[in-house]
Amino acid sequence: MAPPIIGLTLDSEPPGGYSKTQPWYAIRENYCGAVARAGGLAVLLPHEPERAADYLALIDGLVVTGGAFDVDPALFGAATKHPTVTTKDRRTAFELAITMGAVAADRPVLGICGGMQLLNVALGGTLIQHIPDDWPGALEHEQPNPRTEPGHKVRIEPGTLLHRVTRMDEMAVNSAHHQAVKDAAPGLAIDARAPDGIVEGIEDPRRRFVIGVEWHPEYALSAGDTRIFTAFVEAASKTRK
Repeated sequence: MAPPIIGLTLDSEPPGGYSKTQPWYAIRENYCGAVARAGGLAVLLPHEPERAADYLALIDGLVVTGGAFDVDPALFGAATKHPTVTTKDRRTAFELAITMGAVAADRPVLGICGGMQLLNVALGGTLIQHIPDDWPGALEHEQPNPRTEPGHKVRIEPGTLLHRVTRMDEMAVNSAHHQAVKDAAPGLAIDARAPDGIVEGIEDPRRRFVIGVEWHPEYALSAGDTRIFTAFVEAASKTRK
């Protein structure tokens, strides 16, 4: 049987660095490596909102990746924008379109870090714009140590899909976000929290596999991380059966 085709969203950067004169796309290799190790075939999705349905028709599962930017607060009804918020509007427009299409079609979706936040907004939820200002006593969710090490632990809710997938009650995870879910979208369940109460995982129990996590399981810091990708790719393999 052919491997399931997994679409991964890209980040975008202005001229400089890799390309001195032109904007360019970017993704860390470990996103693609995690998909490959789980048995999927990774394909990369450029930011073409008007072609989102065409790209969705090509893939069996969707990974919405993270990045150094934020969803525009206006998209979840906020009247103001925190000074730390940086947007990439074309990327967000594409990710909203393909994510909403994937959920509607019951395609497996895995949102990672900013991808989890995008998933929540796409389905009607809201975000905390800057954890240090909005959540007294919060942990350092932008951990100072390397991303190849855990920054804090998360507690996983029993009975959730995430709990069944990871087979763990608690996980040590890496953390690289300054925003978080405020109000979960209608129909979404909160399946993981940090010790300070910040939401670290969401899922849609109405779908085969729609999970968002604030940490980066592509680094495979634990068996639970690896199992997330394995379960996601297994779900995607059933898309066209």
